[in-house]
Amino acid sequence: MTHEVVRRVEESAAQLAATAEETERLGRLSDASVKLIRDAGVMRLLQPAEFGGYAAHPRDFAEAVMAVARNCGSTGWVCGVGGVHPWEMALMDRRLQSEVWGENPDTWIASPYAPQGVAVPTDDGYILRGRWNFSSGTDHCDWIFLGALVGDANGKPVQPVQTLHVVLSRDQYTIVEDSWDVIGLCGTGSKDVVVDGAFVPSYRTIDGVEVAEGTAAAERVGRDEAVYKLPFWTMFPLGITSAVVGMAEGALGSHLDYQRDRVTAMGTRVKDDPYVLSVISEAAAEIAASRTQLLDGISRLYDVVESGREVSFDDRAVVRRNQIRCAWRAVSAVDEIFARSGGNAVRRKNSMQRFWRDIHVGLQHAIHVPGSVYHASALTSLGVEPEGMLRALI
Repeated sequence: MTHEVVRRVEESAAQLAATAEETERLGRLSDASVKLIRDAGVMRLLQPAEFGGYAAHPRDFAEAVMAVARNCGSTGWVCGVGGVHPWEMALMDRRLQSEVWGENPDTWIASPYAPQGVAVPTDDGYILRGRWNFSSGTDHCDWIFLGALVGDANGKPVQPVQTLHVVLSRDQYTIVEDSWDVIGLCGTGSKDVVVDGAFVPSYRTIDGVEVAEGTAAAERVGRDEAVYKLPFWTMFPLGITSAVVGMAEGALGSHLDYQRDRVTAMGTRVKDDPYVLSVISEAAAEIAASRTQLLDGISRLYDVVESGREVSFDDRAVVRRNQIRCAWRAVSAVDEIFARSGGNAVRRKNSMQRFWRDIHVGLQHAIHVPGSVYHASALTSLGVEPEGMLRALI
């Protein structure tokens, strides 16, 4: 059954599509697109029920992100990234949850998680410094998750490396306004942020390993909902790849609208060109396969934790392998139909060129790099336990 949030997004599809051009021009989500997302409740899908959220099945979250991205790639991307942050906030100290959502359950949280800063321990917390790239949707957020390395008294990362996710309020960091000048996903406003000596109390931090393993929910805050027992490297990639698949669906829809009555320079109606029609069908099948496989993967892991079983590294590696393949398959399918859309497809007024640019930039994200994940997944299938960096991002 379709979740009510997905249904509301689908009902506002035309309005979302109409905001895409302005969002790209502004270099951030337009006010109209933000209102549509807030009204639909997309960012609250993975938020705990006691703070106004749905604590929804992650499949519903993925379908909502796809539905948004189908109409505006940038808005879908911000939903895919930012929509996971309430899930992690549910794992944090409940004092922090009350600070973030107590007065406004529609408060948005930014990131990034890459450990581009150093947190030096001090009394009851840490002093944080660093500069982080790619804070998607940050203009619309009042709090932020940042990845950090634990440092020594000199501000140098300790060995062995210890990673933290730390949470700061909007007055503790600076957004670098001119730091997002790109060729795709322009409207995500994924700007740099700078922190210069902010104090972060211990209760606003969480160990990176706890989150990655999916153990934080029970150990820290006693949550027993299945969704909060999933590993971070299952949930975070889900939102991003859902956006990519949604963009592929949007590109296909745009292509069909454009080709429906098109006559080529040779005077052939596309409807009469068996070669183009064959490619359309193949691309549609590949995009549909990406959607199905992505949703199947998260549903399988959800069933594991809901039944009380533990998600193994092997399980995680297979889902990550398939999730990456979903993204590459969808982008390849869009390339095939774009290549057969003619010269007018590159004109700014044709929405297909925006989907094409956006989806390629989406593929650039670190979670879509296949090398080490494919390597690790193949080893697990051969009964070999991956070690060291081969376990990263899984």
